[in-house]
Amino acid sequence: MASASLVSPAAIAIATSANSIIHHSLHLSSKLPFSKPISRNNRLSSRLYVSSPTDQPATTTPPSSSKSPKEETIFFDGGAHYGDLLANLLLGFTLLWLPLTLAAVSRAFFLRYRFTNLRVTVISGLTGQDRSDFSYKVVKDVQVVPRFIGEWGDVIITLKDGTKVDLRSVPRFREIAKYCLSMAEKPVVLKQTGTKGF
Repeated sequence: MASASLVSPAAIAIATSANSIIHHSLHLSSKLPFSKPISRNNRLSSRLYVSSPTDQPATTTPPSSSKSPKEETIFFDGGAHYGDLLANLLLGFTLLWLPLTLAAVSRAFFLRYRFTNLRVTVISGLTGQDRSDFSYKVVKDVQVVPRFIGEWGDVIITLKDGTKVDLRSVPRFREIAKYCLSMAEKPVVLKQTGTKGF
């Protein structure tokens, strides 16, 4: 009781007013516009934005009608015609036809032709490591040789240096030969021999 009577009401009033002033000043300092929370991490943060087709706006500019000549477009990309493989497999039961059957199987699995607006590419080999490219500027002449009943055929491209490139069992061979002649800026007149065997 004696300790309670020693504290005067004035001291209590001063203590409560000091508490309210400190509390009020802390409340004001947290609302100041230039106050920032202190970060413990000093690294710069970065965000990765990934766009998807749905994120792009619906209105786009139409593509220009004139394409740059450096842009490569594929006209045909494929292997030998499947009919060549099938016919040679059927005739492969005879021992005489067996070498031609093996050649047709290797053409079907390891040979690809690619005709673009810039070049002709022939890819061959087990892993496609053998590749030969040539531009249409070096094409001198294109001939076709139909096979079977004209379902597939060979395209023989003669280059300006005299080299002959023989593309065997090409599907759509007439269309591809005309395309090669038009890209080489030659008259589109096909030189065709009679229908031969397989």
